[in-house]
Amino acid sequence: MRDGDSFTEPMIEVSNLNKSYPGRSNSAIAVLDQVSFTVAKGAFVALVGPSGCGKSTLLELLAGLQVQGSGGIRVAGEPVLDLVPGPAGAPLMPRRKYRFLPPFANSLFRSCNRHNTSMIFQDYAVFPWMTVRQNLMFTLRMAGVPKGDRESAALQSLRLVGLEKEGEKYPGQLSGGMRQRLALARALSVQPKILLLDEPFAAVDALTREKLQDDLVRLWQETGVTVLLVTHDLLEAAFLADEILVLSSAPGTVLRRIKVAVPRPQRRCAANLAAIKDQIMPLLAE
Repeated sequence: MRDGDSFTEPMIEVSNLNKSYPGRSNSAIAVLDQVSFTVAKGAFVALVGPSGCGKSTLLELLAGLQVQGSGGIRVAGEPVLDLVPGPAGAPLMPRRKYRFLPPFANSLFRSCNRHNTSMIFQDYAVFPWMTVRQNLMFTLRMAGVPKGDRESAALQSLRLVGLEKEGEKYPGQLSGGMRQRLALARALSVQPKILLLDEPFAAVDALTREKLQDDLVRLWQETGVTVLLVTHDLLEAAFLADEILVLSSAPGTVLRRIKVAVPRPQRRCAANLAAIKDQIMPLLAE
């Protein structure tokens, strides 16, 4: 946005978030330490920090793929996971589904993320044995889209990313850039509230990366989805995002929020983007 528009309604609220993994001799390895931030509805936020500072872990926590050690994660005002106390001395755990309960009763014990969140990884995460169209159809079926609506929804998603002519090809017949567009189409086909991206363009060449960056900005503006992007490329962060969250070395915590006050559309060679990179670099050395 960046053109005087302001975001006020919070979509993501993270408060005093901690995450650790078991280490040797019953010790714990801290990954995230007292992480707190908010992301407004419709905003585009980039997350940067040294390798191993917990960026990918944070995205997985936001997606409900992992359970936090302590602290809170709320999406649109509700917890990402419905957590309950574990056995004595154990950490919180999500409510389980019970095999012998009817579907309605099980809906009260859902262990999955209750919110419409899509996540894209750098390794494309598409099914190689399915065609492009079948990949979309499978995603829509798993999202509960009625059978009669899936074909048109799949075609609409492929048009959105410029793959409408590639529907009967397999992912192995596509370029790296096309496979990542397919991943974008799958993620956006379910009309998510939040799009989480973990180094999505790291595996493509520089020219393809720039084209995918332009596509991502266009799709974000067209859909209004809230985006949180993890990247090691500081110029990419400055080019794409409205705000940049800088994490410390492990255990990661938020060092600074940097507003990207550069009107869109902007040029990649703009001096003010380079100045933002120069502002971040000393923070990563701390």
